Amino acid sequence: MAESVKPGSMIQVANAGKRFPGAGWVFRGIDLDIQAGQSVALIGPSGGGKSVLLKMIAGLMTADEGIVSRGPAEIGMLFQKNALFDSFSVEENLTFPLKERKGIIGAEARKLAVAMLEAVGLAGNEQLFPADLSGGMQKRLGIARALIVEPEVILYDEPTAGLDPITSKKIADLIRDLRRKRGSTLLTVTNDMQRAYQIGDRICLLTQGRLIHAGSSEETQNARDPVIRNFIYGIRATA
Repeated sequence: MAESVKPGSMIQVANAGKRFPGAGWVFRGIDLDIQAGQSVALIGPSGGGKSVLLKMIAGLMTADEGIVSRGPAEIGMLFQKNALFDSFSVEENLTFPLKERKGIIGAEARKLAVAMLEAVGLAGNEQLFPADLSGGMQKRLGIARALIVEPEVILYDEPTAGLDPITSKKIADLIRDLRRKRGSTLLTVTNDMQRAYQIGDRICLLTQGRLIHAGSSEETQNARDPVIRNFIYGIRATA
């Protein structure tokens, strides 16, 4: 269920829950408030519901209880597998959402696509196809496609998954720099703690069906809760 957000917020999640038939509740009682211009990194164990929550916020899934509220802002999303159109060229992957969501076609669309490719470091690759690109280049193209419609809110699902450490850092740098230039609001799902610290103003931990922590990088690193420490350090905290 979606309702209007309160002033100053871009996204509000209140007492939200999601369940699947035969599998029970993925999570319940989730509360999350993301302010305009804020960057939130959502961490947690694999299979714990992070991507499900992201898709609920994007409007691709509905909550089974509680409220998921989004403002009227345009939302862009980078899917974990990039969701590129294999039969479309790099340029066509960008001009398609411009046509479908903005009604922009022809020379104007191509001009915007070229400018966006330059912004993400893919200038000159307009006529290639996704299969011609490396993993890091495909991720850059996915980011470009998420940003081409100039969304105020951007949802990233594991933007650095499967990338080597150097490429991973470059992608995180790109996300951070584009956010600074555009003033976007970000929610990023990641299990890479280095990238979570790099991208997020605030870090939230979703585990055991609950959102048990929300704090700055420093607060997260210094947390004494053994569940939090076990996840971020991969060890059991001592008493």
